[in-house]
Amino acid sequence: MKKFTIHLLIVCLLISFVTMTCAAQLRFAFMPGIADPFYFTMEKGAKAKAEELGVELLIGEYPKAWGPEYQVPILKALVARGDIDLLFTAPTSTEALIPVLKEIHDSGIPVITVDTYLGDGDYTKPSNYNFPLSYIGTDNFLGGQVVAGQLAIMLDGKGEVFLENTNPDTSSVMDRELGFRAGINIFPEMELVGVEYCLDVQETAASQVSAALQKHPDLAAVFGVNVFSAQGAYQAVVGAGLESAVKIATWDATETLIEALKRGELDLILAQMPAQMGALCVEWGVKHLKENAEIPKKVTPGFFVFTQENVNDPEAQQYIYK
Repeated sequence: MKKFTIHLLIVCLLISFVTMTCAAQLRFAFMPGIADPFYFTMEKGAKAKAEELGVELLIGEYPKAWGPEYQVPILKALVARGDIDLLFTAPTSTEALIPVLKEIHDSGIPVITVDTYLGDGDYTKPSNYNFPLSYIGTDNFLGGQVVAGQLAIMLDGKGEVFLENTNPDTSSVMDRELGFRAGINIFPEMELVGVEYCLDVQETAASQVSAALQKHPDLAAVFGVNVFSAQGAYQAVVGAGLESAVKIATWDATETLIEALKRGELDLILAQMPAQMGALCVEWGVKHLKENAEIPKKVTPGFFVFTQENVNDPEAQQYIYK
């Protein structure tokens, strides 16, 4: 009878321990901006960190196109579960996502914006969009300046350049454009002759760059600011047989763009750190909820610039989106 009582006590303690452990497990949700290699890589980084820290990670359905009309319904369905401890997401508009994310925040779910931000991204000042815990993502303005500087070196500081952008209400790509403009302005013999927006449609980007090549026969370089604009841009230049005459700078180190760089069909790629961004969202979320740590209002991982000279270096391979 005594042994039975001891065994029963041990079983009860084990059940109690398991119940307490399960109850203590945090549940985070990640809502990406669109289905592309950048966000797939971010998800992998977040999953690895979540597994390491014992966090359950829910992934929202990947929107088939960029924009609030695609993202918001999925986002609302994700948080409607009612059991999420923290949300990190890439807002597909600086303004249109404010009401829905504010509602989620007000319901008791802390929010981190990753890759893109709300408003002007300054969550330290009084505003209707300063409620996110943090913005975790690239310093896109600086990245745009870096791309401009790299092209200036390749072009000896002179020539006409064209920028293929995506969405004029998205923080990340607009900061890249502003940084690129600022960088080009440093060189008096370089001129930005045009900017177009493809709305994340690769075929539109190709068509717009083809038109720019015809309009500006002396065009020296093209910069595509994200996966879709970059792939459309380089395809237009290659299709025109001008890859040896027109320098091509792109953003986001997808395997497709890396292979094009190896073939000599483009000249440089700025790689972000999407896996690190995802991991940082999980890591800081755990620190905030379990340790009551104050998250920095802005966390900016670095970036890496691929060129034809370093694309095959072993240490560079970690920066390719997989």
